[in-house]
Amino acid sequence: MFDVFGSVKGLLKLDSVCIDNNVFRLHYKATVIILIAFSLLVTSRQYIGDPIDCIVDEIPLPVMDTYCWIYSTFTIPNRLGGRPGIDVAHPGVSSHNENDEIKYHKYYQWVCFVLFFQAILFYVPRYLWKAWEGGRIKMLVLDLNCPVVSEDCKADRKKLLVDYFATNLHTQNFYAIRFFICEVLNFINVVGQIYFMDFFLDGEFTNYGADVIRFTEMEPEDRQDPMSRVFPKVTKCTFHKYGPSGTVQKFDGLCVLPLNIVNEKIYVFLWFWFVLLSVVTGLALLFRAIVIAGPQVRMYLLRARSRLAPQDQIEAISRKCQIGDWFVLYQLGKNIDPLVYKELVADLAKKLEGKETV
Repeated sequence: MFDVFGSVKGLLKLDSVCIDNNVFRLHYKATVIILIAFSLLVTSRQYIGDPIDCIVDEIPLPVMDTYCWIYSTFTIPNRLGGRPGIDVAHPGVSSHNENDEIKYHKYYQWVCFVLFFQAILFYVPRYLWKAWEGGRIKMLVLDLNCPVVSEDCKADRKKLLVDYFATNLHTQNFYAIRFFICEVLNFINVVGQIYFMDFFLDGEFTNYGADVIRFTEMEPEDRQDPMSRVFPKVTKCTFHKYGPSGTVQKFDGLCVLPLNIVNEKIYVFLWFWFVLLSVVTGLALLFRAIVIAGPQVRMYLLRARSRLAPQDQIEAISRKCQIGDWFVLYQLGKNIDPLVYKELVADLAKKLEGKETV
């Protein structure tokens, strides 16, 4: 089992230089790992049994299993509420006629592929940001995140950073805007994927988690398991073949889907995770809008990032910096040793004030 998930280990590696934030990492690290792990889990049939087992007279079982796996199985929605073993054989499984609604379940063949496709979509904003970022923060850090750097080397690199900021002042707004675009893409992606999964599960996903919560709070005699409705463990399958006289014979079989025991738990978890992720991302976007619109907020954030630096130096830098300059300086604060960052802020404040005087 551990060999199956070995390929996910690479995603757990921490980057030497941080170029984004915690909410961003929830998308391209945590969510991608979750989706790929679930995709591998679904495809690992040897650990969870056969994906489908069907029972029918006169038809070889391997033939019936293959046929029903390819052409899908179905349940009868208006038989979900019957008493198993008395009114119906299983929830949604009963005899039916032409007037009964039939719900086909075709999704189970595609779950592993869809989960992997969703993981790719969650990584797209990260891929775009890495391409747009171009390693700028890593180059600017200049090994100042290493604890062992000689004083002469440290002084030279701080001077290079200060000169860079002074020379490129007010020219880095587009750099920051592209990061903000990727944050918006993260929000659009997670909300869009909620509706995508709703489409994939025939309109059953948006209320799925809420229905499961209500199900646990209901009295036993009133319960109608939403997981059995969306992911039935027992379904029906109809096989047609020619009889001895050339007439078409219909064979109604029962199919057991052990894979749905895993699928139902996966999608319950994904419902809560995606709702939580969309709320957190939405709040992060709201906070980002406040940061963009409020220079005073940016000053407070910069002060929090460089707690060791004097307040007057932070204010001097904030007055001079536009959103792009502030963003690059704030990102550097995540990667540079606090004492070195304090010295950098002091040197930069002097440089900018001297430039203004000149």
